[in-house]
Amino acid sequence: MTQPNALEHIQIDTSDEESLFATQSILDSNFSFASSVRDYCYENGRRYHAYRHGQYPFPNDEEEQDRLAVMHHLFKLVLGGDLYRAPFARDRPPTRILDIGTGTGEWAIEISENFPGAEIIGTDLSPIQPGWVPSNCRFFIDDVESDWAFTPGEAFDFIHARTMGWFEVQEFAMELSSDDGSHHMAPTVMEWLNRVNDASKQFGKDLNIAKDVAGWMRKEGYVNVHDDIYKAPVGGWAKNPRMKEIGRMTRITVNDIIEPYSLALMTRVIGLSYQEVQEYMERVRAEFLNPKVHFHFYFHFVYGQRPLDDTEAQT
Repeated sequence: MTQPNALEHIQIDTSDEESLFATQSILDSNFSFASSVRDYCYENGRRYHAYRHGQYPFPNDEEEQDRLAVMHHLFKLVLGGDLYRAPFARDRPPTRILDIGTGTGEWAIEISENFPGAEIIGTDLSPIQPGWVPSNCRFFIDDVESDWAFTPGEAFDFIHARTMGWFEVQEFAMELSSDDGSHHMAPTVMEWLNRVNDASKQFGKDLNIAKDVAGWMRKEGYVNVHDDIYKAPVGGWAKNPRMKEIGRMTRITVNDIIEPYSLALMTRVIGLSYQEVQEYMERVRAEFLNPKVHFHFYFHFVYGQRPLDDTEAQT
């Protein structure tokens, strides 16, 4: 398993600056997989969930599912192929695992294959998971921000409810910077980040929470809380081959979030027209694809353990 590298200064490969053509060829790649969509509505040409419509400001259409697949692959790249950081399976194999906000269900499916003896449950607002999954994996439509339907007797070893177990949150910070100051060459990108973050707060779904999760977990009584931070380049400019691969996937991921993170927030919250948002996104993309800008950002893998209370310790 790769180790956190938040303080690493990522060296630039000055002999291999990416061209716009090379970047575009990477962006043209995509991933696809089956889905069984039942509930949806349309806004600004994109499809959104219908169950508790408006609670989640991002689409659920095939384009968004492709983005989530790339994101899943990127998180695995950062961890050297692993799915998690928490040591929940170190002493004994898990029996039940919950994946909240499962999306396409890719993480849940892979973890169910790693632990065939465990029951894996994934929940999400959108029914976009595949129909054919391992027999130990199930998906339900549910809103994690509402009261959970699980009883105290339905404990989880990982992402748990009311008993000993591990909880892990994997997030990337909605912030971009650079070691060489080149991020100042992309003022529209930096402005876009600030506008999207501000709009998400007004919407009530703050996107830039990665650095706060560990503190929230400690406040709720979790122990052994770790915030493992990984620094990732955006683009193939890094000298290290592994960082170069991560950077190329990161550029795809970050470029792909521009539209889903902009459309609903900028039309619903900021009040821009669809055409104004489209023109603004084009300016953001143009700056973002500049190979002379050496962006980086941070992944946070936050995990902790909820201790047994006195009642549970006696049983």
